[in-house]
Amino acid sequence: MTAALLTAHTLRDAIAQRTRHALQCGALQPIETALTHLDDGGVRFAVREVSSLARKEAARRTDASEAAGSQAFQAPRRDPFLPYEDDLYVGDLSSTHVALLNKYNVIADHLLIVTRRFVPQEALLDQDDFAALLVALRGFDALGFYNGGPDAGASQPHKHLQAVPLPLDAAGAAVPIETLLDAAPADGGRVPGLPFAHAFARVDLAGGVATGEAADAQHALDIYRALLCAADIGTIEVDGVPHQRTPYNLLVTRRWMLVVPRETERVEGIALNALGFAGSLFVRDAAQLETLARIGPMTALARVAKPLC
Repeated sequence: MTAALLTAHTLRDAIAQRTRHALQCGALQPIETALTHLDDGGVRFAVREVSSLARKEAARRTDASEAAGSQAFQAPRRDPFLPYEDDLYVGDLSSTHVALLNKYNVIADHLLIVTRRFVPQEALLDQDDFAALLVALRGFDALGFYNGGPDAGASQPHKHLQAVPLPLDAAGAAVPIETLLDAAPADGGRVPGLPFAHAFARVDLAGGVATGEAADAQHALDIYRALLCAADIGTIEVDGVPHQRTPYNLLVTRRWMLVVPRETERVEGIALNALGFAGSLFVRDAAQLETLARIGPMTALARVAKPLC
């Protein structure tokens, strides 16, 4: 018998049940953090100091080293999603996507939205991707995000979106960067106060409480494509599949969508992914926190993103 697909009605309970199981068996390994706030550019950034990230980054470097060494033998890099870890499996979002818990979660209920078959992370998002994402966005008020390539913070080459519940900071704005978004024109475009290249649109993706219908997913896809064009991401064909020409981050809520083209992953050793552009940043230790405070979070984002024209 085929298992029922997850819906907006069932997703939250499924996450809770799988989280309890994964914690009990040790598959889920939450990373403790200490929260600090840094005010910069009109935004109260939530900065989490994550000393345990050193362990995760060391493991990532080891995987990369092993993969590089194995290339001499024509062996592929290990894909953690093929097969995925059964104890982290939340359920099927669709015929094309599964929902998994993030093994090293800093934020509780951090969900990975992963393609069943291998698709490169640099391939453009499609209607199936947005249909799966909409299940998460309608299951609970969440921030969906996508790291388009290593220079945008992607740690795995297998296509996956991510979703984390809101608020990102219980002591501040649900999404810290939203303090600037109200000043954006009603029809979107650029957000005053963001000192880097980007494209912004207001959306209404709340919909109903069922799984995303094809028309809703297509609507979200159309907005995404328009933002890619506005941000001058560009596309190329790889084996007949459209890929990004420029690394980028995508952030999506029920209310808005933001695309940021990237130039590099790190500033002075501090890695920044899509969550940074939401106003939620992570540092490995006190030294990195001091560096970020010296640079300023908004300046740090500007240094890893493409500059404004």
